[in-house]
Amino acid sequence: MTHATHTPLTQLSEEEGLFYATVRKFAEETISPHVQTMDSEQQFASGLLKQLSDLGLMGIEIPEESGGSGGSFFDAVLAIEAISTVDPAVAVLVDVHNTLVVNALRRWATPAQQTHWLPQLAAGTVGAYALSEAGSGSDAFALQTRAEAVTGGFRLNGRKLWISNAKEAGLFIVFATLDPSAGYRGITAFLVEKGTPGFSVGRKEDKLGIRASSTCELVFDNCEVMDANLLGEPGKGYKIAIETLNEGRIGIGAQMLGLAEGAWGHAVRYAKERRQFGKPIADFQAVQFTLAEMATEIEAAKLMVYNAARLKDAGQSYVREAAMTKLFASQVAERVASQCVEVFGGNGFVRDYPAEKYYRDAKVGKIYEGTSNMQLATIAKLVLGSR
Repeated sequence: MTHATHTPLTQLSEEEGLFYATVRKFAEETISPHVQTMDSEQQFASGLLKQLSDLGLMGIEIPEESGGSGGSFFDAVLAIEAISTVDPAVAVLVDVHNTLVVNALRRWATPAQQTHWLPQLAAGTVGAYALSEAGSGSDAFALQTRAEAVTGGFRLNGRKLWISNAKEAGLFIVFATLDPSAGYRGITAFLVEKGTPGFSVGRKEDKLGIRASSTCELVFDNCEVMDANLLGEPGKGYKIAIETLNEGRIGIGAQMLGLAEGAWGHAVRYAKERRQFGKPIADFQAVQFTLAEMATEIEAAKLMVYNAARLKDAGQSYVREAAMTKLFASQVAERVASQCVEVFGGNGFVRDYPAEKYYRDAKVGKIYEGTSNMQLATIAKLVLGSR
C-alpha cells in the first residue's frame, strides 16, 4: 500500500520560510527600537511606511505587473504574524491595507480602477476601510451615511467612526446607503480619495492599545465623488463588506497569533534571567507549566490560522474556519499576554518592560472586525445549519 505524502500544516515552503524570516528580521531590527516611542506618541515612526512599502509589504497580493509582489493570501498572513510578534500596531496597518482594501479592489474594482489604484497601493499609498459608524458596530448595516445620485456621480453625507489607518490613508473604501428603503440592499461602496472636497478626517481616538495605529472619525459633508469611484454595483456594498471581512478575520487571527508568540518569547527570556531563591524562575515547575500551557495554546491558534489561510488560497470554503480562528486566536492572545505580565511580576505592570503593551494590544482582538459574540453567532449558524 502506498502512502500519499502530505505537507504538515505549519511547515512552510522554502519561499514562505524565507519571506517570514525576512519580515521577522525587519520587525526585530527596524520596528523594535521604535515600539515604545510609537506607543507613547501614538504615531508611526517617521519613514516607517516607506520602509514597509520598500519591503513589498503594501502589495503582497497585488500582481507583479501592477507593482506588487504577486504573493498569496497566506503570504499576507505570514507578514501580519511576523510583524505582530514585535508590534501589533504596525501589523494592523499592513493587515487592513492588504486583507481588506487591496483584496476588495482585486475582486470588485473595474479594470480601470485596478490600473489606477493597485500600483499606487503597492507603492505606499495606504488604504482604509470605512464601514463602522457610531450607531452601526456589530449591526454593521444600520448605516446612517447616505449617498445620493447626482449628475455624473454621487454626493455623500454622514460620519464614520473607528476607522483604522485613517490618518495615513490616501484611499478609503466607504460604505453608504444609496436607497434607505431597500435596507441592507441599498448599501453601496465607493472609492474616496484623501483630499476630496467635503471629506475630512476627524478626531483621532485615544486608545487602550495598538496606539501607534490611527483610529479616526471620518466626516462627509456634501462630498461629491464621480461615477468612476463606484466600487462594484449599486446596492452590492453589503456583499463586498461581508466577503472582505471574512478574509479580514483570518488577518486578525494572524495578528493575535503573532502577538501571543511575541509575548511568549519575552516571558521565556525573562523567566530564564529573573532569579529568586537562588535560581532562575524558569526552574520552578509552576512557571514551567505556565509557559507550557501558553505554548500549547499558541500552537493550536497557529494551526487554525494557517488552516483558514490555506483554505482561502485553495479556493475552498473558509467562512466557518475564519470565524473560529478570529474567536480563538483573540482569546489565546489575551490569555497569553496576561500570563506574560504575571511571569514578569511587578515588572510586567510597568511600561519599562514589554509585557504590559502586549496585554493592552490584545484586547482589541475580541472587538474589531467582528466581536467575539458575532463570531459565535456566525459559527453557531454554520455548525447548526449543517446538521
